[in-house]
Amino acid sequence: MTAIADPRAPRAAVRRKGPNLEKWGWMYMRASGVLLVVLIFGHLFVNLMVGEGIHGIDFAFVAGKYTTPFWQWWDVLMLWLALIHGANGMRTIVNDYVTHNGTRRVLVWALWLAAAFLIVLGTLVVFTFDPCIGFDPETASDVIIGICG
Repeated sequence: MTAIADPRAPRAAVRRKGPNLEKWGWMYMRASGVLLVVLIFGHLFVNLMVGEGIHGIDFAFVAGKYTTPFWQWWDVLMLWLALIHGANGMRTIVNDYVTHNGTRRVLVWALWLAAAFLIVLGTLVVFTFDPCIGFDPETASDVIIGICG
């Protein structure tokens, strides 16, 4: 008969040298979660409650919003935090449920590559957004005419 160890019994954990990435990932999830709540609710309030509400959101609204660096950085920070937060959460799930080391490594790399690609793409879209490309004063709204001249 084999005895099963008491689950509450202390075990001698082997401490690896170097930074504790799991601890820093755990701390990031908490800090980014709190900051994301503020950023997301601020985003929703400005987009849905101020002005005409959801009926006012169109190309001109986004173009007007992205003329100021404040809103560019607000949206980029929200994008970066959300993508890293989500990728780190998915990494935790992969580490918990994928038992094969090679498969786990490939999936975690794929997660981080996808997150990095979306961060770069989203950042480029926000900071290189130009509402005046193909500007036609005959069909443009007043906001676009005010931005593009």
